[in-house]
Amino acid sequence: MPYDHRNTARRTLALALAATGCCAVLAGCGASGASPPAGKSGESPRSQETRETPRESPTTPLPATPQPGRPLAGRTVVIDPGHNPGNFRHSAEINQKVNIGTNRKECDTTGTSTNAGYTEASFTLDVSHRLRDLLAARGATVVLTHDADRPWGPCIDERARIGNEARADAVVSVHADGSAVGHRGFHVILPAQVREGSADTTKIVGPSRELGERIADRFARATGTAPSNYLGSGTGLDVRDDLGGLNLSTVPKVFVECGNMRDPKDAQLLTSAAWRQKAAQGIADGIATYLKG
Repeated sequence: MPYDHRNTARRTLALALAATGCCAVLAGCGASGASPPAGKSGESPRSQETRETPRESPTTPLPATPQPGRPLAGRTVVIDPGHNPGNFRHSAEINQKVNIGTNRKECDTTGTSTNAGYTEASFTLDVSHRLRDLLAARGATVVLTHDADRPWGPCIDERARIGNEARADAVVSVHADGSAVGHRGFHVILPAQVREGSADTTKIVGPSRELGERIADRFARATGTAPSNYLGSGTGLDVRDDLGGLNLSTVPKVFVECGNMRDPKDAQLLTSAAWRQKAAQGIADGIATYLKG
């Protein structure tokens, strides 16, 4: 989860992590330190891909065309599982600051967790794996920014770069928030108009909003949960200019904050495998609707 800059009451949570779960787009999570706290703003790299190979003539490649049951053939989606399960062991590395265009910010954070110790990093990776499988089944080429296959990171600027270099049709960063008890629901973070230093979101603000609106609609339908009651004025949409993963993106990108891990009722949903499958389905449906697949 990216840090919720509107919430100054942040708690630090000391976690005992014996193991992390597997399988994450759109934000509010983690502080950095030796053990995973509540808070957020980072983003995680070996790319994992499932490719749909277009037909080729001896000389000129033909464009991929939609196939029955595979409407996203020829489309590339990058999934960014928020945080890395190993971040809490590498506080020095993730605390190093990187350029996000408007200023400099920590490379990554640990993410938040439920009161019982279920970490955001475990949640995002689990949802990302489910999301990857759903999109691949529709024919999309899917790239993960990381698969818990590195000790820490990637840094937020590298996460953005992975989506840019893939020339993704859509990028979704999967998170869960770490806000106050009583704050419930999901929200989708959209890039603000930023044009400063190495950041220029001019071309992606419109497409990213459309992507976010589609995901918010389908996420609500699939999960049966309501938009955030503490951000977005009931729309489930929040615009921010302080997240490097959005500022540095040159392709349509959003963060999905699936719920608030610090609220007991939301935490009950987030720790349910059946609900996580619904969350992945909602995000996949939103992406497909945006891509018209």
